[in-house]
Amino acid sequence: MQKRIYYHDTDCGGVVYYANYLKYLEEARTEYMRERDLDLKTLAENGLLFIVKKVEIEYKSPARYADVLDITTKLGKVRNVSFEFFQDIKRDDKILVSSVTTLVCIDKDFKPCAMCDELSKSLSK
Repeated sequence: MQKRIYYHDTDCGGVVYYANYLKYLEEARTEYMRERDLDLKTLAENGLLFIVKKVEIEYKSPARYADVLDITTKLGKVRNVSFEFFQDIKRDDKILVSSVTTLVCIDKDFKPCAMCDELSKSLSK
């Protein structure tokens, strides 16, 4: 996924505010799911939700106003109730941010629940 940096993404120093990277990573994970015909809204309406359990993030170099960033998303381990994503945010092939995010499947009562085989297969496409 590509993301252009706008003025509202930056802090007073002209660099991307650190918490905004979490939004960019979330957007890229959503696009990853969408590309695999997994509509998060429909899944939620059917009682299957996903929550972030853990995020490990390493900031290596800042992005600045007007940069165009490339965000890569790769699926890691898929378990019974959780899965992980490995993501990098790059500018001109230089990695600016790396992260590992663990998501957990929950039901409408916010209890962990197992993924069906179809969902696991769709994630891995």
